[in-house]
Amino acid sequence: MVLGTQWGDEGKGRIVDLIASRTDLVVRYQGGNNAGHTIVTDGKKIILHHVPSGILRENSLSLIGNGVVIDPKVLVAEIDALRSAGYPVSPSNFLISERAHVIMPYHREIDLLREKRRASGRKIGTTGRGIGPVYEDKYARRGIRMLDLTEPEAFRNRLVSVMAERNAYIEKVLGAESLDPERVYEEYVGYGEVLRPFISDVSAIVRRSGDEGKRILFEGAQGSLLDIDFGTYPYVTSSNAGLGGVFSGTGAVPALISSIVGVAKAYTTRVGEGPFPTEESGEIQDALRREGEEYGATTGRSRRCGWLDGVALNYALRTNGVTAIALTKLDVLSGFEKVKICTGYGYNGSVTKEFPASLSVLESCEPSYEEMDGWDEDLAGIKSAEHLPPNALRFVKRVEELTGVPVWIVSVGPQRDMYLELRDCVVSR
Repeated sequence: MVLGTQWGDEGKGRIVDLIASRTDLVVRYQGGNNAGHTIVTDGKKIILHHVPSGILRENSLSLIGNGVVIDPKVLVAEIDALRSAGYPVSPSNFLISERAHVIMPYHREIDLLREKRRASGRKIGTTGRGIGPVYEDKYARRGIRMLDLTEPEAFRNRLVSVMAERNAYIEKVLGAESLDPERVYEEYVGYGEVLRPFISDVSAIVRRSGDEGKRILFEGAQGSLLDIDFGTYPYVTSSNAGLGGVFSGTGAVPALISSIVGVAKAYTTRVGEGPFPTEESGEIQDALRREGEEYGATTGRSRRCGWLDGVALNYALRTNGVTAIALTKLDVLSGFEKVKICTGYGYNGSVTKEFPASLSVLESCEPSYEEMDGWDEDLAGIKSAEHLPPNALRFVKRVEELTGVPVWIVSVGPQRDMYLELRDCVVSR
């Protein structure tokens, strides 16, 4: 499986794309179109929100698990865009779980209205895509699933019932106009017809493929520090972005997982609100943002940037049982005279290496840094680890020493093939 070890945006898409060339199935297990996986191939930038990154590889079957929440309008547009870019998308290489829940227009409306009502300083930083409200409805047992869109009469009856409650909330609590159930029905039953050929029992396919010895890759969205249980709550996403999400989100069993790849940038970024101990300002943040092109693939928002946070990284590695690290964007650090890694948090006169659950504590923590000499060389043309600048290699080795987890791969540029495999510790070719 591949998961993010920071606050998302670690470059999971390109790692999934790489591993997908060596596997038979790629299964997305949680999140919605608040995720954006960017892959640069043949000079073209492909941004995926719903469809697993494996769709760019001819040998892989791409699956969306039941733990994912789907905006059908976005998904249909994404399929059309992939086809226009020359990537064939059909039920032979892409399927959707019949149990996946649907993001409806009232979910987006509620999401935006709630964020608007929150006082300054209390905003969550939601993308406004309706992700939180749809998961809320799922657990309140008033959700609508992909299967429902293919059963028109049952869908109409359920939609009318659910929207009576949701419209009352929109009107009476949020003070906005209600939505027309008939218009919503007509639009979404249409999506059901378009997507019907793709809707299947994904959990059965995963179990059968495991029994047949096929190589399966589970793909997560967002990052471990945005996990609903282990992230910086409440500034988190509404699903389990970590290891636990795989099993509830696909029907897989633990025995299927042989390698867990944690993706981490060589520095740290965050989008939206919430504490960020190693956040920088001024020239350092500007340089990281500029060189790393740190703007959200989904929202376009500028990402907050800072040095690599070893405390947060170790926490994510531990809570997910990560067996190998994919270190991305090492090239972005080229040109810095000094580079830093946070190795502890100063709080109340002492230094801790544990990541606190309390936001007030985390916000008061001062990062304790280990400073290393930087490097000036452009890494983009490097094809083997022995040709890395000595200081860049020392940085990678120090990450391994601080975490106790081997670095499997290092990315040295934005293109699909700009990476170095340092060891054979994940899936072989």
